[in-house]
Amino acid sequence: MQQEENYLAQTISQADIDARYDEGVKRLLANKSILAVIMKECVPEYRDCTTKDIAEKYIEGEPQIGAVGVNIDETNRVNPAIHGINTEDATLSEGTIRYDVRFYATAPSEDGLIGLILNVEAQNRYNAGYPLLKRAIYYCSRMISAQYGTEFTKGEYGKIKKVYSIWVCMNPPKERRNTITQYSIQEKHIIGEAVEQVQNYDLMSAVMICLGDEDDKNYGGLLKFLEVLLSEEKSPETKKEILETEFEVPMTQTLEGEVRYMCNLSQGVAERAMEKGVAKGLQQGENRATLVAIQNLMKNANLTADKAMDMLGIAQADRANYKEQLRS
Repeated sequence: MQQEENYLAQTISQADIDARYDEGVKRLLANKSILAVIMKECVPEYRDCTTKDIAEKYIEGEPQIGAVGVNIDETNRVNPAIHGINTEDATLSEGTIRYDVRFYATAPSEDGLIGLILNVEAQNRYNAGYPLLKRAIYYCSRMISAQYGTEFTKGEYGKIKKVYSIWVCMNPPKERRNTITQYSIQEKHIIGEAVEQVQNYDLMSAVMICLGDEDDKNYGGLLKFLEVLLSEEKSPETKKEILETEFEVPMTQTLEGEVRYMCNLSQGVAERAMEKGVAKGLQQGENRATLVAIQNLMKNANLTADKAMDMLGIAQADRANYKEQLRS
């Protein structure tokens, strides 16, 4: 019973660390200065803008706290996360979708400012049992359909805002590492050359950012920025230096605190993994030593496997496993 309680406590503790780490990643990605770097690289509407202007002029919503369930003792501390719109999107038939970060923004155009709705997702598992890109496109579709009744009503489809769903994939498969790929609606002439205004069909884009290793030829720019930001190996001081000097991200006291908090969580995850690895290694060593002892008794004392295990006092529940290893 005591052993079961210890195992349960360890499991809950690990789950708690994982949940806090996941929430910490979302909080980092919801920082305006961080979002500005992502938007400049992934959203064509901001290519000619500075990250400072994107953060201060074009992302809508005032910075506010966003730490529910993460830093309980800092509930009343102001945090520069996006206020924006509700991150839950519910329908009676489809259930509830929880966006990691979703917010309004404006962008400069030839006709003045245009409105956008953006969603940024942190994804640790790329292969989740379904094509992740389909989920990203579904999120785009939901952000468009959810505008009915808020941005437009019947007969006002011209008011639909373009949407972006940007996915930061931290553990992608090898062939996708250090890549950034955009998927959007394109005009294709099948017969004739009729031309539609781009803004009438270019209404959604899914962007897949797949992080990778430092020694890859594509490592740099936004890929390096996010790898440094979310790295579990780099120290807070190293992250601060790179983000400030190479990417001109203002490392405010709040952002620096969030980065340091994430590094502390990473260290906790690593230590727990090491503890599990050592414990597993010790158990495997004990199992191997017991197996050798059984084999020696069978060979030298001419005993059956059961007799040898009787002499060694091996529990009945463990005997089938040893017999299987003896046959292999």
